[in-house]
Amino acid sequence: MSVDVVTAGESMLALRGEGPLRLGGGLAVSIAGAESNVAIGMSRLGHRVAWAGRVGQDESGSLVMRTLAAEGVECGGVVRDGDRATGMLIFEKRLPDVTRVEYHRRDSAGSRWCAADAERALSLNPRLVHVTGITPALSQEAREATHALVDGAKRQGATVSVDINFRSRLWSAETAAPHLRRLVSGADIVIASPDELDLVGGDPAALIRAGAREVVVKNGVAGATAHEADRTVTVPARRVTVVDSIGAGDAFSAGYLSGWLDELSLEERMERAHTLGAFAVASHGDWEGLPRRDELDLIDLASGDAVR
Repeated sequence: MSVDVVTAGESMLALRGEGPLRLGGGLAVSIAGAESNVAIGMSRLGHRVAWAGRVGQDESGSLVMRTLAAEGVECGGVVRDGDRATGMLIFEKRLPDVTRVEYHRRDSAGSRWCAADAERALSLNPRLVHVTGITPALSQEAREATHALVDGAKRQGATVSVDINFRSRLWSAETAAPHLRRLVSGADIVIASPDELDLVGGDPAALIRAGAREVVVKNGVAGATAHEADRTVTVPARRVTVVDSIGAGDAFSAGYLSGWLDELSLEERMERAHTLGAFAVASHGDWEGLPRRDELDLIDLASGDAVR
């Protein structure tokens, strides 16, 4: 068996409120996780994608598995852990355009993802392996597993993509920096915001000299810039009405890597990345609004148009 892409990390039960959490009220239930968001986005575009990680032997874990399966994501590399619970996060919409995230993932099943699990994921023979800097923040065990996955992917000849995705709620910049630098040293494609890039050296040219083939720097509404050894391309972001900014970075990564798999030009990869990012911010949820391949052109319709 082989797949186009393996992503690996922690997927969790996600609860979304419409106001301050301390005041109570209803919560919508879904799943979320940077790597599984990317997996869903790429699966919807027709790629054969597998997600690897650990979830608990609980109903939350079953929801994760059921949702990913329904989205066409291969879960053969997922381990059900009977000793730890599936992690959880709560999204609190504190202002119309400001969301606060509360994590409940310490000692979760996902934090116990280990090197042996990484070997299981590599048995899927992916063309591309995508990881983020979130997983190494979860535990020493998960850190070693992430490096094992990257090292194994390189041995197998797969391309490695790393989204730095620094989370200050999980570890400090001082603690994260050396581990992120090691992770990026094995990457062919590096995706980061400018402040995240500072954690691993700050200079796309230096990362390319060290072995990366492409460094993509996300600048939010200002667009993004992709660096290769012999050129730099800047593509503006698409202008849409922002409903929910959570998940935009994961959608961007999914679009860019989809374009890479489709052998699009650098400019076309960036356009697809921005298209998925626009779909993400124009919809509620991390991944729910991401497009199918035949919906990509919807973003070009004029405001108020109807498809009949």
